[in-house]
Amino acid sequence: MDTTELAWFKSTYSSSSGDSCVEVATAPGTVHVRDSKNEQSPELILSPASWAHFVSYAALG
Repeated sequence: MDTTELAWFKSTYSSSSGDSCVEVATAPGTVHVRDSKNEQSPELILSPASWAHFVSYAALG
């Protein structure tokens, strides 16, 4: 899948300094995650269910 056309966004919880941020983009049936400091880095591609599980787990920390 060509991911160059995805609309990437950062969490509203990300600091404006850009430290340790991830960006997320959604496509039909997938959620893409990448390092905001290195847009050319490999992406994680998850199912919406896996992403929801991760976010609920991460919110506990």
